[in-house]
Amino acid sequence: MDIRLRNLMQGPCGWGHIQGSQVGEALQACINTRTTPIIRLSLKGVEQTDITFVRSAVIELAARLRGHLGFCLTDASASDVVENWDAAALKYEQPLFAWRTDRTYLLLGAQPNVGLREVLAYVLSVPVARTCEVATALHLKIPNASNKLKHLWQEGYILRREISASSGGVEYEYIRIA
Repeated sequence: MDIRLRNLMQGPCGWGHIQGSQVGEALQACINTRTTPIIRLSLKGVEQTDITFVRSAVIELAARLRGHLGFCLTDASASDVVENWDAAALKYEQPLFAWRTDRTYLLLGAQPNVGLREVLAYVLSVPVARTCEVATALHLKIPNASNKLKHLWQEGYILRREISASSGGVEYEYIRIA
């Protein structure tokens, strides 16, 4: 789901808790009509934001819905705007991807520990990843790969969906938030 954040704001600048809460309520209303688990927020037309606005408008919602919905930014070109989003996300230990038009990204907020970075990089490089694929690609044992993927999902770096395995059991597909 693509949402242009500027359309939920009163003007091109977002300041403070009150305005952030109003935008957060409007964002929640948009999300209630979603059909996908990934919410792409465009910052096109947003000139300035402060940390309090960002926290109240998006980060608190993203942290509350972690594991169920994934939030990411697009059109985030102004470095001072991105710095405030990073600071707000860091305060809530909420990872937040800011995707560039060339499909590269900045990871704002909480950073994964060193042992998880390679697995995260793999999941970000493919549309969907399964445990066995990650284990094979990164030369990990399946339980180790599974634990790392689960940890990344719980921390909000990736999403997962349950599917039926060919054996009749349950399997998870892990999805990048892009």
